[in-house]
Amino acid sequence: MVTIIDYGTGNLRSVINAFERLGTDYLLTSDPVAIQKAERVLLPGVGEATTAMAQLRDKGLTDLLRHLKCPVLGICLGMQLLCAYSEEGETECLGVFPNRVRRFPADAGVKVPHVGWNSIHDLKSPLYKDIKEDEYVYYVHSYAAEINECTAAATDYGGWFSGSLYKDNFYGCQFHPEKSGAVGGQILANFLTL
Repeated sequence: MVTIIDYGTGNLRSVINAFERLGTDYLLTSDPVAIQKAERVLLPGVGEATTAMAQLRDKGLTDLLRHLKCPVLGICLGMQLLCAYSEEGETECLGVFPNRVRRFPADAGVKVPHVGWNSIHDLKSPLYKDIKEDEYVYYVHSYAAEINECTAAATDYGGWFSGSLYKDNFYGCQFHPEKSGAVGGQILANFLTL
């Protein structure tokens, strides 16, 4: 079963639909006790970093999330919140990943937000079992995590950024696996076997 954290951000319906397609049971909750007991946790997110971090704090989830021992997957803003810092609102985040999240630079020659399909490269985590290099996934974002030792997949969009992160039991996808067709479905299925 997957415990999906409900903390007032978007994309819950699409995440729920993806797990229903996989035939997986899920619990949608913000209850710290239920999250602490979870087999695996999904931190979704569409929204703005400062507001999202405030909602996690208000629900008493920040320290709990940092110390979970089960597999944890952050999607889009959820992955950014697992990083150390976001330029969006000058936000101190959870610090699971040491990455800084930066806005795409205006001089990169690309449209912001980055919306659409792009490829992932240099795959380095169990999330990518049976996923080929250069597969396409679906992105919607204006901010992205820098490349560092936690980068589990990289994407080029006016420069390279972390399309995915991995450290210990924590995983992140800047892209939306729940909207990325068969490739995204396989990534979520892989998460269910961690």
